[in-house]
Amino acid sequence: MREYRELKDATKQRISQRLKGRTKSDSHKQAISDSMKAYWSTVPNMPKYKNNKIQNKLKNEN
Repeated sequence: MREYRELKDATKQRISQRLKGRTKSDSHKQAISDSMKAYWSTVPNMPKYKNNKIQNKLKNEN
C-alpha cells in the first residue's frame, strides 16, 4: 500500500503506456471511479515541510 499520493514521472509514464488502447464498459468505469474515490480518501497528502526526509529522498530519486 502507498504511503503518499505522489509518484515519480517515469512511473506515471510506464503506467500510462501500459493502459493505452484498453476499453471499459460504462458500468465498469463507474465502479472503478467509486472504488478509487474511496481508496484515495484514506491516503494522506505528503507533509509540506522543507526539511522532511521523505521529500528529500523523493527529490534525489528523480
